[in-house]
Amino acid sequence: MSDLTNPAVSPDAAPATGVKPPLHVLLAAPRGFCAGVVRAIDVVERALAIYGPPVYVRHEIVHNKYVVESLKRKGAVFVRELDEVPDSGAPVIFSAHGVAKTVPANAVERGLTTIDATCPLVTKVHREAEIHHKRGRHVLLVGHSGHPEVVGTMGQLPKGSITLVEDLDQIAALEPENPDTLAWVTQTTLSVDDTRHIVEALKRKFPNITGPHKDDICYATTNRQEAVKQIAPLVDALIVVGSSNSSNSQRLREVAERVGCPITRLVLRAEEIDWPAFEGIAKLGLTAGASAPEVLVEEIIDAFSARYDVTVDTVSTVVEDMVFPLPRELRNEAAE
Repeated sequence: MSDLTNPAVSPDAAPATGVKPPLHVLLAAPRGFCAGVVRAIDVVERALAIYGPPVYVRHEIVHNKYVVESLKRKGAVFVRELDEVPDSGAPVIFSAHGVAKTVPANAVERGLTTIDATCPLVTKVHREAEIHHKRGRHVLLVGHSGHPEVVGTMGQLPKGSITLVEDLDQIAALEPENPDTLAWVTQTTLSVDDTRHIVEALKRKFPNITGPHKDDICYATTNRQEAVKQIAPLVDALIVVGSSNSSNSQRLREVAERVGCPITRLVLRAEEIDWPAFEGIAKLGLTAGASAPEVLVEEIIDAFSARYDVTVDTVSTVVEDMVFPLPRELRNEAAE
């Protein structure tokens, strides 16, 4: 990740008067990269160092276009499906979101070298779902249809043994064969509050439903949402740095809206800032989704500094020290 550095970006010009209005920026902490994202990016970079380019990656390694483009420049080739990977001996990496069981099985059939960058917290959900299935329970997965993590989790079990639940209306329509043999798991990047309401509704309708020993929503998602809850009521506007296809980034924007922040925007780069929307603000909240690098946060601050007399204070809610080791095959190579 060493060269995920800030490219030359020309900030917008200062106001014509030459006098910049003051702007107090409240910077959320924690923000940005989580341990699973750090690990996933390290997997791609380490594989490139060991095997040399190209290294193939199935789907975006993490949901951030800036990160993906940076890795492309180093020699990573991103594909949607395994049939796009040639029989050249080059390794293929599975993204942090996880994959259905059929994907590594197909890779084995083709003799492909594979490296699994699935976040360990997503793997935890996979294992929970498998255990529930082995114990005769039908699994209800709380998540968003079409998200790669949901596709991967549903693909851990035979068809018909896991049902996706997206909202309260779907719970009302559920009529399982045996309501006493149900279990629930969740996508790791959901809104903490939304998920709590859905789980409470599941427990009301199915009192004997079994849940995970520990919440499936990951520590980073929870921590970043809590930090936004602290900042959003104090500012005139809040920016979440992240990609539009990033679930955890979208949830941060929604959290800010729900606690009453009048202006909330999800922005990938400074060039996307809707400047008229921020006219007249005195306080700006700033955070970043778990797949957004810190360099993009700095880019946003630099863009506002070109227009405002900016002061920055960090609002810290918790200190994160989680670290996930690389996959064993890369650890062995790294040690050598």
